[in-house]
Amino acid sequence: MGNCKYCGQPAGFLRRQHRECAERYDAGWQKMIATAQQAALGQGDISNLHANISSIAANSLIRPEQVKEALIRGWEQAVSHFIEDGDLSAEEETQLTAFAAHFSLTQSDLDQRGIYTQFVKGAVLREIMEGNIPDRVKTDRPLPFNFQKSESLIWVFDNVDYCEDKTRRQYVGGSSGVSFRVAKGVYFRTGGFRGHPVETTERVYMGTGIMAVTNKHIYFTSSEKTFRVRLDKIVSFMPLSDGVGIQRDAATAKPQFFITRDGWFTYNLLMNAGNVG
Repeated sequence: MGNCKYCGQPAGFLRRQHRECAERYDAGWQKMIATAQQAALGQGDISNLHANISSIAANSLIRPEQVKEALIRGWEQAVSHFIEDGDLSAEEETQLTAFAAHFSLTQSDLDQRGIYTQFVKGAVLREIMEGNIPDRVKTDRPLPFNFQKSESLIWVFDNVDYCEDKTRRQYVGGSSGVSFRVAKGVYFRTGGFRGHPVETTERVYMGTGIMAVTNKHIYFTSSEKTFRVRLDKIVSFMPLSDGVGIQRDAATAKPQFFITRDGWFTYNLLMNAGNVG
């Protein structure tokens, strides 16, 4: 006979919860998060928020220590709501920062699911589109790049997969043909040609490394490859769901691809980075 994990009372043979308790818990938990989200959006009373959420928890079989997690989830949902339009306004950033400070939520608390990083990315895009160079990148290690004096670091991506498009050529339709002797030691072969060329393009993985973006260049380094690309020499950007592709202004240049796992941010960052500074 097991006990209900919510109310602690006997739940029946091989059962760990009462259906009614689970439904009560789920409804309460969703209400706690929604209440926190409204306050983080600036649409609720922040001064009594902790007490209100604690009251919901007490009436929903939710442990008191889960109140902090509900505040975090509410803040995360508010961030997602604000950046749906592509960036984060200064007023929205101030609102979210004040919410986090009021409840002593740390960067570590808020980035458990990468939402704090998205929050910073939204602010970075806003500053770039306003013509300003963001000063938000803090690294605890020296970067392996020789930046120029005239450029400023905007963002650093770790674990970036770099790929290039390679063209392969093969010949199809050829045959050995039939040989006719036309002179001593000389043969004319009818149909003895390799056939016509067929070209195919495939995307080839070239290595994983660090990618830095400044207001002048894209830098990339891995154990296999290191290079720099001037932003003003890029003629087109190709948005991908998990990264971005670029085409340089050179006759022999092939498309290059950077897989950062965040195509939305990478594409918008590179599209606008060259317009500041």
